[in-house]
Amino acid sequence: MAGTANNSWNLFTFSSIKRRAKVVNGMWQTSGGWGRIDRDNAVEAMLRYADAGLNTFDLADICKPPHMDDLLKIFMAFSLIEYVESAHRSIWKMSGVKMTSSFVHENINVSRKRMDVASLDMLQFHWWDYSNPGYLDALKHLTDLKEEGKIKTVALTNFDTERLQKILENGIPVVSNQVQHSMVDMRPQQKMAELCQLTGVKLIAYGTVMGGLLSEKFLDTNLTIPFAGPPLNTPSLQKYKRMVDAWGGWNLFQVLLQTLKRVASKHGVSIPTVAVRYILDQQAVAGSMVGVRLGLAEHIKDTNAIFSLVLDEEDISSILEVSKKGKDLMKIIGDCGDEYRRV
Repeated sequence: MAGTANNSWNLFTFSSIKRRAKVVNGMWQTSGGWGRIDRDNAVEAMLRYADAGLNTFDLADICKPPHMDDLLKIFMAFSLIEYVESAHRSIWKMSGVKMTSSFVHENINVSRKRMDVASLDMLQFHWWDYSNPGYLDALKHLTDLKEEGKIKTVALTNFDTERLQKILENGIPVVSNQVQHSMVDMRPQQKMAELCQLTGVKLIAYGTVMGGLLSEKFLDTNLTIPFAGPPLNTPSLQKYKRMVDAWGGWNLFQVLLQTLKRVASKHGVSIPTVAVRYILDQQAVAGSMVGVRLGLAEHIKDTNAIFSLVLDEEDISSILEVSKKGKDLMKIIGDCGDEYRRV
């Protein structure tokens, strides 16, 4: 993914990670490119997820279809009676904008007003350009807001290990970093997990099912033959197919899927369930995001099965045997988040 000179920061508020909230419903797939999301069907689907105990949603302006404001209002109405836990993220493009206290305060107030809350549960921050040290200024101002009670916790998105350590050395008390993490992309376990273990910072993983590539749908398929396999017809499938190509190619990926299918059949679950459980069991991982296509596809049963699945030594050994055959993505792509900063 091409880098950009623009900076951006994400505000992501959601309640504390409880047992079911270890799996967060990712809402990127409501943004377009996955099929048209019908408002009424989306609301009904959201409520089904909440009824099933999957009541943490990652709502972001970057994931926002024209009707997302309506969904957010409905979502928040339920959160007031603790039916659905609050979640929201906003993004501002800030090329050349100085991170002053007043600028940061004003933007936080916009989010608080939109959420209709006095204090944001968690604020998750993203920054594009490390050569601009303004991210430290912004984070310091966000820490001041935390001290004022307007933010409960400060977190990060797609920061690498070097910058995470720098942030912590500057006394900024971040609680988590959201990074891409899957059986194919194990970069977070190479450097960042060790720092997280030492400092208490947690990882929130996304891309754990690779947009749906880690599923029975793509098992025993040959994408080199036109129209022979399922189409890569969503932005996430196309993105994670590139990760597969960098990691080891489609043939090795098929070996991984076959291995996962054997593990899944042994436990009476699906491939995506095994894929998410495996990442949740990794060092420093506190939660995983699983994309939802509200009103178009539903994975409640598979997701809830994650919480009762226990992978044994035989399962883990068979998965490791395949994964170690893949290439080192740290050497090819760089550390966590670097895929978004490469020109």
